[in-house]
Amino acid sequence: MQSKHTSNGTTVTEFILLGLVETPQLWPVVFILFLLAYMITVGGNLSILAAVLVEAKLHTPMYFFLGNLSVMDVGCISVTIPSMLVRLLAHKLTVPYGDCLTQLFFFHLLAGVDCFLLTAMAYDRFLAICQPLTYSTRMNHSVQRILVASSWVCSFGNALTHTVAITTLHFCGPNVIDNFYCDLPQLFWLSCSSTQVNEMLLFALSFLMAGAPMALIFTSYIHVAAAVLRIRSAEGRKKAFSTCSSHLTVVAIFYGTGMFNYMRLGSIKLSDKDKAIGIFNTVINPMLNPLIYSLRNPDVQAALWKVLTGRRPAA
Repeated sequence: MQSKHTSNGTTVTEFILLGLVETPQLWPVVFILFLLAYMITVGGNLSILAAVLVEAKLHTPMYFFLGNLSVMDVGCISVTIPSMLVRLLAHKLTVPYGDCLTQLFFFHLLAGVDCFLLTAMAYDRFLAICQPLTYSTRMNHSVQRILVASSWVCSFGNALTHTVAITTLHFCGPNVIDNFYCDLPQLFWLSCSSTQVNEMLLFALSFLMAGAPMALIFTSYIHVAAAVLRIRSAEGRKKAFSTCSSHLTVVAIFYGTGMFNYMRLGSIKLSDKDKAIGIFNTVINPMLNPLIYSLRNPDVQAALWKVLTGRRPAA
């Protein structure tokens, strides 16, 4: 452990990330699995982005937000997995204090933008289904850009606040993180100083970053469900629900794992469950999103086929 001495005692200058498994013989297996997962996730999300860009049918607000969501998913997994793969290759478990905080900042920045993009997508579905006559004017290009820009600004403020707050903590001895990336709960556990203010800050900002968007999403879909049930034709109801089911699936997975990770800071010690939730947050969610959004969407499937083969699918 590298450390430096200050007037207040010893200060940790690097952390040890134990990773997913502590047995070196299993590291090659972990490396191959996560390299494949990273390639599939990046390839899948960039394919969705390319499909949204090249297919005229997908030049709508919903797919504009989906394209941005795909970029965020590539960013989220790129913040955590490549550095883990490098450490596995180098057989090196240490990460400098500054690099740990940098990873923390960008992870919360990109995940925060995800929160607001999912909310914008729910608002888009609300306008499209509940207020179709004013949809084109209330969700024009300017509104779309404002929603995305606002997502970045709010998320930047959240990530910067947490990162600055972490720098006020004193790390004087323990520096082993039983996970594969740096995040708030693990750093709180290692701090030699009180984390009460940091935990209160996390709870308050989690309400703003997750609680408020969840309430807006829930409210939007109550109105959407009521509007869909008023549609007389079964085919019309099926089409309306199909455009929302993919988004609701992603919302459930994203917020479910996020709440489990950040809303139980009173637990005494981190466990293997935290690693599993970390894998969901950083790998599984971004990897599943392209599959979820294309599985029941013929327009996305046709666009992906065009991107991958250069021609439209046979009718």
